[in-house]
Amino acid sequence: MSPSPDTNPHLPMVLVLAGHDPTGGAGLVADAEAVAACGGWALTIPTALTVQNCRDVMAVQPVAADTIRDMASALEDTEIAAIKVGLLAAPETLEAVVEIIARRPGVPVVVDPVLRAGGGKEMSTGDLVGAFRRHMLPLVDILTPNRQELARLADADCLDEPQRVVSLMHLGCQGVLVTGTDEPDARTASDRVVHTLHSPDGDRQWSWPRLPGQFHGSGCTLAAALATRLALGESLVGACQQAQAFTWQALAHGWQPGRDQRLPRRLWRLPVTLES
Repeated sequence: MSPSPDTNPHLPMVLVLAGHDPTGGAGLVADAEAVAACGGWALTIPTALTVQNCRDVMAVQPVAADTIRDMASALEDTEIAAIKVGLLAAPETLEAVVEIIARRPGVPVVVDPVLRAGGGKEMSTGDLVGAFRRHMLPLVDILTPNRQELARLADADCLDEPQRVVSLMHLGCQGVLVTGTDEPDARTASDRVVHTLHSPDGDRQWSWPRLPGQFHGSGCTLAAALATRLALGESLVGACQQAQAFTWQALAHGWQPGRDQRLPRRLWRLPVTLES
């Protein structure tokens, strides 16, 4: 007997290359949850192992580039509908990921530039940022930085967000979704979060109520959800809107372990207990 459509749905596969966060708030675990919740299936390749809690990162150990390549080679025959990239902690790691993406032409690539941990620890270097600009940006369909990350990635002489976005697009990046989860700018009310999509087809803004507290993993959640919506065949604008709505709900239903940062509950719709 063949399985029914309900038990064998089509789940577009999203290749996730990101660091492992033991808390599950960010990194591979967060990405896999977001992909599943948005209707996809995550194929996960770790790019780094981290020592961290919900307050800060204490150490980062890049995964060997050859190991990353071998994991990707084992998936060569798999039909991948989108790629999501997170933490790249070493030039060798970045080189391996660039090679993997280049072997999948036409597959949408979403990159969340993880440059600094929420607690303040630097996750990148000037040399690594330079390599990212030269080698990764030309392969990116949509980049999802906050305003601080955008300023760090853009040309140093850029004075505002539009100039910074244009400088990245001149390097080959196809689109930029600038998130407003860090400090609001002077034009935004303190109780709102504004995200701005910059693309060759024009700009688009969304405004969301700013939730109280500090969150760990919001950027991972947004980028993974966006990759999944693109994998499902949605337009860039539609995918951005759906990913933001999903991320806001995950944050609104988040929980706080002790006094640490709040964690998004990407699977909040699942029941906590089974009914008898």
